[in-house]
Amino acid sequence: MRLLYLHQHFSTAEGATGTRSLAMAAALAARGHQVTIACGQYAGAATGLAGPFEGGRREGRVGRVRVVEFAIPCGNAQGFAARTAAFLRFAAAATGLALREDWDLVIASSTPLTVALPALAAQAQRGTPFVFEIRDPWPELPRAMGVGGGPAAWWAMDRLADAACRRAAAVVALSEGMAETAIAHGAAPGRVSVLPNGCDTALFGPAATPWRPDRVGEAEVLAVYAGTHGAANGLDQLLAAARLLEARGTGQGAGPGLLLVGEGAEKPRLRARAATLGLRRVDFLDPMPKTRLAGLLAGAQIGVQCLAPVPAFAEWTSPNKLMDYLAAGLPVVANLGGRAARLLEADPLGACGVAVPPGDVPALAAALAGLAADPARRAALGAAARAQAEARWDRRVLAELFCQVVSGALPPSPRRGQDLAPDPGPSLRFNLQTPTGVRGVVHPPAGSRGGAPGRGLGAKPP
Repeated sequence: MRLLYLHQHFSTAEGATGTRSLAMAAALAARGHQVTIACGQYAGAATGLAGPFEGGRREGRVGRVRVVEFAIPCGNAQGFAARTAAFLRFAAAATGLALREDWDLVIASSTPLTVALPALAAQAQRGTPFVFEIRDPWPELPRAMGVGGGPAAWWAMDRLADAACRRAAAVVALSEGMAETAIAHGAAPGRVSVLPNGCDTALFGPAATPWRPDRVGEAEVLAVYAGTHGAANGLDQLLAAARLLEARGTGQGAGPGLLLVGEGAEKPRLRARAATLGLRRVDFLDPMPKTRLAGLLAGAQIGVQCLAPVPAFAEWTSPNKLMDYLAAGLPVVANLGGRAARLLEADPLGACGVAVPPGDVPALAAALAGLAADPARRAALGAAARAQAEARWDRRVLAELFCQVVSGALPPSPRRGQDLAPDPGPSLRFNLQTPTGVRGVVHPPAGSRGGAPGRGLGAKPP
């Protein structure tokens, strides 16, 4: 089978951003399918290609996967107009690829939402079915934050999301809340599957060699935030919490040293703000490859998840960084309610972190100080985090489930036969009637490394 996987922000583990699409593509290729990933040049990503661009593109192989990279830079540090232009340029380039070659299925992974345009074009002109993967719900999140171009742009994004969700053979959502938005845009409930972000338990965890910056003392408790420094991340809250802790001076109540790793439009301002506040135990590092980050997390004691206090974030996000912390066996402090809070504090496998109310800086400071002062609790929560990563979020298991969603999206035909048929075994798709309708959900089956079955939309996620 010839599969085209569209993900503008694709990266290998040598980059500083998420690697979900590589894991999913590699699992499909391991089944014998010919998989092509089309991507752009995302800031912090590493595509694995090093040759020159010819005619605005280059291509090569990453393992069994063919990668086509277009010379279209894009990053969180760009302004709205520049990013929009990059999104549209990639959509145009990917549309050309989708129409020039013969594909059995297209997988369109959003964000950005414009990645749906090539998939819709291939369906309209060549009858090619597609799977629509929602990593962040657009325009719901931009609208909730009051960004993204305003009402006219949100209206246009609504119409594009409607078309993508209604016409997709299958929709993959990273959380139950995202699945709700897909159904609201017209997706047939039975075609919507929840397949969250997963943990790279081989890269992060006991196998990683610990390290920390030279300026961080060996005995110092270190808390790490590793992710984007943008408006959505609300990192002023972390600086404010650090200021409260440093006002206490040294000693048990002073909390951990704080290290912010990553890039984004807000980073220069945040660095200047930390200097203005005179924060002595806050430092910043540039983005680093996932392979390097694994060692840094192994040398830290606390993982930090931070988002701006936007109510929509409670159920409409599935952060990669949270999965990295769990795989690394770190206790997590998060300023989130909803899905993340349940995962950290109410999972049946045991609590693995502390969730504080969004926007509550004193509570955030208290949580950091409490864990810094209690090594026994940190050890217990960290062990539970690693156990949850292995039992519930192992990306290898989730990649196999992704393959089964792709299988169901492509009905057999005389030309294709049964070569995308699901593996035998217990069904991974089931329906659950809830107040808002019947929704298809995918979760790991009982008895597998993925843990117990999910309970569907409308129930608390595992």
